[in-house]
Amino acid sequence: MASVNKVILVGNCGRDPEIRYLPSGQAVANVSIATSSRRKDKNSGEMVEDTQWHRVTFYDRLAEIAGEYVKKGRPIYVEGRLKYGTYTDKTTGVEKNTVDIIATELQLLGGREGMGTPAGEGAPAARAPAARPAASNTAPAKSSLEDLDDDIPF
Repeated sequence: MASVNKVILVGNCGRDPEIRYLPSGQAVANVSIATSSRRKDKNSGEMVEDTQWHRVTFYDRLAEIAGEYVKKGRPIYVEGRLKYGTYTDKTTGVEKNTVDIIATELQLLGGREGMGTPAGEGAPAARAPAARPAASNTAPAKSSLEDLDDDIPF
């Protein structure tokens, strides 16, 4: 039986990415993403905002893209998989659990403001090279009805 381990997040970056390179030369970027939801408190009737923080890790070219274009406060879309781990706290010696998201896709959301690219220049690569290609219409746009061919089959 097949299994699925997939996470989709749309949220805001909590800090600028931390970029490092492994001895193999592989780029790794870590970032925190905040997602928020709103609900009505049962007791007080007031709206309560609940924010969850997610640790996301990017590898290879996706890490380089994240390092260049992702900034604190910027909204992004991330797809990836969950990875569970444990570590021992240095101060208490207690073993703790971790949950990380290993990103496979990244899309920058919002406008171009604050990205460091001059107005009018191309938008940054928004997805990893391994991402599914977007459907595109290669036919040029028609400017008027006179441009249409007479060979319409219907």
